[in-house]
Amino acid sequence: MTQQAAALQTYNNELVKCIEDLCSKRDELNRQIKQEEEEKERLQHDIRVLSEKLSRVNESLAQRLAARATFDRTIAETEAAYTKPFSICTVYSM
Repeated sequence: MTQQAAALQTYNNELVKCIEDLCSKRDELNRQIKQEEEEKERLQHDIRVLSEKLSRVNESLAQRLAARATFDRTIAETEAAYTKPFSICTVYSM
């Protein structure tokens, strides 16, 4: 019976060691999970900030493109009006 008790004690010690190893691995995994959750939170914040900045840039760009189109149209109309009298003069001088 002493042999059986010794074997049972050995199995018990091994089981305790396995449980301690599993707890240690779980603690390390929890640390890694917390670290990745913090990184995820930082990245989500950065995405929000960059999305807001992109939105502002897109609005500004749209306004500038519209202003440029207005300038282009005004320049084209002014050039056409400016050259029209000269083309009429050229026709009459011939």
